[in-house]
Amino acid sequence: MNKSAIFYHPAFLLHDTGPHPETAARLNSITGYLKKAPFASQLAWPSFNPASYEDITAIHSAGHFSHVRNVCQTGGGYLDADTVVCQDSWEAALLAAGAACSAAEGALGGEHKTAFCAVRPPGHHAEAARAMGFCLFNNIAIAARKVTRGGQARRVAIIDFDVHHGNGTQHAFYDDPSVYFVSLHLAGHYPGTGWEGETGEGEGAGTTMNLPMEAGSGDADYLYLLERHVLPALDKYRPELILLSAGFDAHVADPLGGMAISTEGYYQITRAITGLADEVCGGRVVSVLEGGYNITALGESARAHVRALLGM
Repeated sequence: MNKSAIFYHPAFLLHDTGPHPETAARLNSITGYLKKAPFASQLAWPSFNPASYEDITAIHSAGHFSHVRNVCQTGGGYLDADTVVCQDSWEAALLAAGAACSAAEGALGGEHKTAFCAVRPPGHHAEAARAMGFCLFNNIAIAARKVTRGGQARRVAIIDFDVHHGNGTQHAFYDDPSVYFVSLHLAGHYPGTGWEGETGEGEGAGTTMNLPMEAGSGDADYLYLLERHVLPALDKYRPELILLSAGFDAHVADPLGGMAISTEGYYQITRAITGLADEVCGGRVVSVLEGGYNITALGESARAHVRALLGM
């Protein structure tokens, strides 16, 4: 029987954002749906450690690390116009990055084949020296760099299907051929990056793929782009691990999205990706939560996503 690991810590709930779309209720919904799912007995909930200074500064500047820590430890506040922290956000941010690292290392080490990191704060907008878009540290980028620099993997693919472009992740690996970054997102939406001509530079030329999409795109549109562009490119690239920036804000019911993916669509998208993973990297897929702001749709979509990770 397949098992999937769920990386979660109650400290994530203490990242208090006040009246903000990115709230603790998001994780309460996800964990509630997973614990009541018919496949709940097939889920492991491992413990893990916070990311280290070295882990985080492999992606972010030392100044950014210190700035986020200092704002949190002096009582919190706004890191940018829409990114707010409290004192407890520091522990949550270190644990969110640590969850992604542990999940990636565990998949490559054979502890589990698939994993879902139910974490907050999210990460894919965080730049080397800037918090933005609800994100403090770039969880998925930190994990990818940890396993490539550490020698556990020579090639890692990141597929980002959040409705917003993963600008921070793209910038981290734009000239790095050891990470192939793919993003499917609403064209021209926040943060305004991710156009088709952005394909990497230097040694990383050709290892960034952006697929900007029209508003209202749904299941069939995403599956078409996956089958036509993403899966063939990654089949050729042969990653040893696939990481997913799993944003569920392209759901038809999401208040911030403008897209039309159904709950079942997230299952189908995930199954398409796990099918590729079975062929190229021993089925190793690690998913890290990004967006998703309709609380019910988020919980239902995450449950469908994990069901697909289990191969059901």
